Order: sequence, then C-alpha cells, then structure tokens
Amino acid sequence: MLQLFHELLVLCFSSVSFQVSLVCLLYPVSLKACQNCWTKYGQMTPLVSWKPQCSSGNFFQMNSTMIKIIRADVLPRFAEFLSRRELPQLQMEAAWVLTNIAASGYTLLVAECGAVPRLVELLGSPNANIRHQAIWAIGNIAADVPSCRDILLDHGAVTPLLSQFREDMRIPVLRTATWALSNLCFGKLPAEVQVKPILEITSQLIHSADEKILADACWTLCYICGSVDDSIQDVLDAGVFPQLVNLLMHASASVLLPVITALAKISAGDDAQVKVLVENGILNCFVQLLARNYPNNIKKQACLIVSNITTGSKDQIQAVIDAGVISPLIVLLKTSETDIKKEAAWAISNAASGGSSDQIQYLVSRGCLEPLCSVLTYQDPDLVYTCLEGFQNILQAGEAGKKGQESGTNPYAQFILECGGLDNLEDLQDHDSDKIHKLVMKLLQSYWEEEVSDEDPGIPGSNNSVETVETTSEDAAQPPVPSSGANETE
Repeated sequence: MLQLFHELLVLCFSSVSFQVSLVCLLYPVSLKACQNCWTKYGQMTPLVSWKPQCSSGNFFQMNSTMIKIIRADVLPRFAEFLSRRELPQLQMEAAWVLTNIAASGYTLLVAECGAVPRLVELLGSPNANIRHQAIWAIGNIAADVPSCRDILLDHGAVTPLLSQFREDMRIPVLRTATWALSNLCFGKLPAEVQVKPILEITSQLIHSADEKILADACWTLCYICGSVDDSIQDVLDAGVFPQLVNLLMHASASVLLPVITALAKISAGDDAQVKVLVENGILNCFVQLLARNYPNNIKKQACLIVSNITTGSKDQIQAVIDAGVISPLIVLLKTSETDIKKEAAWAISNAASGGSSDQIQYLVSRGCLEPLCSVLTYQDPDLVYTCLEGFQNILQAGEAGKKGQESGTNPYAQFILECGGLDNLEDLQDHDSDKIHKLVMKLLQSYWEEEVSDEDPGIPGSNNSVETVETTSEDAAQPPVPSSGANETE
C-alpha cells in the first residue's frame, strides 16, 4: 500500500493540494509518505534554525510549496495531529511540518490555526524528540512578530519551556531551548509573566562554555532588562552582574554584543544601580573596548554606558577618569563614525557639565575642547544643549585660570576662540530651541562680548570702540594655552 501511495504522490506532485488532502484522509500512513515526498521532490529540508539560515535557492522553492500547502487550508488538520498521543510518530511529523511553515513568512497562520496550545502541551510529552521539535516550533513562532509571541505567552508557554532545562539535556536541545526562551522574552513582557524563574535558569546558562547558548542566554537578560518595571533590579538581584562583567572580555563578538547591550540597559537605571556597575569594576574593561578594533555597535554601547555613568555624581565622573577612559573617548569623538561620535560626545559633555574644577582641568588637558566645539554643529538639540552646559561649566572653571594669565583672559575661552568654537556658538544664536538660544547668548555675552560686538553691534551691552577691538586683536595674536596640569593620570 505504501509503495502504491508513494507512486501516486510522485505522479501527482504537481498538485500539492491533492497531496495534503490525502494526508487528511489517510493521516497515519500518508503523512510520513507525503513528508518524504516533499523532502525528496520539493526540497523542503528541515531547518536547523529560523529564517536567516535558509539558503536563498532552497527558500524560494520551499516558499512556493508552502503557499500551495496553505491554500489547501489544512493547517488546522496538522494542528489536530499534534494531539494524537497514541501515534507519537504522527505528532512528530506534524510538528516538523508546522515548524517549517512557522519559519516561513506565514508564521501567524501557524500561530492562529490551533497549533499553539497543542505545541505547549507537547512540551510535556514523554518522547524527548517530540519535546525538542515542539521547542523548535515554539521558538520559530516567537521569533516572528510580537503578536505571535503574545499568543504563546497567553497559552502559558514560559513555564513548561523552563521545565525543559535539566542537567542531562543534550547540547543541541539546550541550544534550541535557550534560543526559544530568548525569543519569548523579546519585547515588553506582560505583567503576569514572572521573570524571576526565567532569571534563575538564565543565571546558570551564562556560565555555559557553548558560545550559542551563552549568546542567547545573554540576549535573554538583555531583553528582560527593558521588559517590565523593576526588571533591572530583578536582574541585579539574580546575581548575574559579576559574570556579565567577566564576559566583557569574551573573544566572540556574538557574545560580547548582548552582554554589553544588557549592561547598557542596566546603566540606564537609577543611581544605586549605576553605582553597582561602577563598584563591580565595569570600567576596568573599557579602555580595551574603546581602543581596540571591535565592531561599531559594541563601541557604541560602550560609549553609552560611560555616558550614563558620567551623568551621575562627581564620584562617578572620577571613576571614569581613574579608569583611563577619557583619552580613548576623545579619540573616538575625533575620528570615529557619526553614531559613535554622538555617544562619545554625550559621555564627554556629561562629564564636562557635571565635573569639578579639577575634573574639568583634566578633561581639557586631554584635548576635549576642540572636538566638543564640533559637537555644536550636530543636528541633535538635546546633545547640543548638554554640550553647551559642558562649555558653561568649563568656562566657569576657566575664570579661576585668569589669575595665572598676565593678560587676565579666561584661558578656556581663548582656546575655544582659537579653535573656531566661537563661530559655531554664534551660528546657534538663531537656533529654533529657545533654551539653546538663551544659553548661547549668555555664554557669548559673558565670555566673548568684545569679539561678538565687533561682528554684531546689536548684541546687548556691547562695546563698539575701536580701542577695545584693537586690544582684543593683540591678545588673540598669542592665545594662552589652557592649563595641562591634572591631578589624575591615565
């Protein structure tokens, strides 16, 4: 009978609808024969992971077959096969077919055909292979769009998935389960999803020697950090932070990216949470991360973490200085791509706007003024304003430097003038942002009134005398250099 049925399928392979109809009528025997025929003649090979791993040629052939199967409207029938406990092989093959379709562009059809509650139920199957196939299907469904992920969560997929993690798990199954868990955690989690049981499992997985398991476990932590209220504190309470810091030195960028992204989300927490980062030595790794040839997305996240730290107290700014991070940040601000420059600019601007006089002196001695002047031209009002606040703090600190200058000029104001920063400040006088306009006018009138009055007689309080302009010109001929003495060294 099987031989005749197989030959019939070969002859009729041009009509997939005919094949799947036979599956519905003769499912115990025909499903396996039909699957074999698809595999042999339709190139519908099993997927090792989700969509990106399909080769382009096989994907298009497979997609054509998928469309025909979907048009036959038999997905609900496949979903029914998942419940046939007396026929485990049928459950396995039906799960295999649905796993493949869930990895295509038709994931929502699988999620809505009645398969989800049955796949979740299969996580309790006594058959290890069926459980693995169900995990695989759930991972594919969760990886598609948030609505598919939410259907899985609504059917309580998390708890039975967590029960799969056992000490005797084979590495391939552990990889699939960890990947599926990370997909379920992507996006904002509903309030009813308890993250602490997830963190208990993940806190063990981040010690794995397997790179794929390690990367997906770290992505899970990263997703949880931004998923629900108090999630950052839950992550810290789970005791994962020391290991995350250790993983900053991991050789693989596929591991380092989720690690540093998770740490960047933690660094956006409250002051107490940021303090935990600093006290656990996170900054000790950053000279290497910022200076070496890491991918741009990793450097960008590293700059973001430093920026979040320098937003805080003077003690936190000092920790950044003591770790020797300022110099590589300034190099990035001068030489890197625009997206990294912006994050580096935030880090330096935050430090400049909140630093003490000694810390300002250190920043200037490391060459921050000239690249900060270029930040004033960025099309990011929030960043420009923070940079202006940094200049305000720098210039206030520079007033104390007048005592050491024979000319009685602010050394930092003079340096900004010499490196073209004054031109950038003047260009901001007509900025659309009212707060930028007000702060720029305040700085211009406080520190460069004579220079501005020469060019714009309309500036309030200006002195237009020729004598004043001539004196300024003489002083500018030999500009004082900002003090390079610093209490800290790198």
